[in-house]
Amino acid sequence: MQREEKSERSQRQVLDAALQLFSHQGYRATTVRDIAESAHVSTGNVYHHFPDKESIFRSLLDEFWRITETRRYPFTRALSIGTFPDNIEQLGLAARESIREFKPYFSLIFVDVIEFEGTHIRKFYSELGKRYGAFVGEEALGAMRQRLRPSVSAIDALLITARVFFNYFTIEILFNVPQPFGKDAAHVIKELSDIVRNGILMSDQR
Repeated sequence: MQREEKSERSQRQVLDAALQLFSHQGYRATTVRDIAESAHVSTGNVYHHFPDKESIFRSLLDEFWRITETRRYPFTRALSIGTFPDNIEQLGLAARESIREFKPYFSLIFVDVIEFEGTHIRKFYSELGKRYGAFVGEEALGAMRQRLRPSVSAIDALLITARVFFNYFTIEILFNVPQPFGKDAAHVIKELSDIVRNGILMSDQR
């Protein structure tokens, strides 16, 4: 194995070990020695790749942000292939799958909120509307605007829809609360999609 490949592999081992440790026991409770032992490398090897523990934490979040920009990420894939608001149910399923597949990374978001007051995630969430717009494309956004009420922003509609589903499935999957609404996921997605699409009032009361 060439030196560069060996270095890349050991760096990956460090990141994978840190992801599991940070997501399960938090940032401050995890030491560089813990990461090295879990990764089966020396402490010196960890410092060869990363100057300090926080840079490892930042690297993991940056890695997750990059993943969310690709079709590997279920929610981004659903945004890029569907037509909103026809695909709200698909977005619900994709939000659930995103949290399931990348659960340790989502845990890091809460670690950042609790231990860093959201320092590392602030920029990502403040730019989420722009990112969704880029995923969907201007042509699709134009088509959305033709179907939404004049006072409703297409980007805001996407953001609200995303938050409804991500918040629900965060409780179900990340917080390990089975059926928070007392119903199976398929039923909840159907009901939430109907509420997002049609509101909560009877048509003659709007």
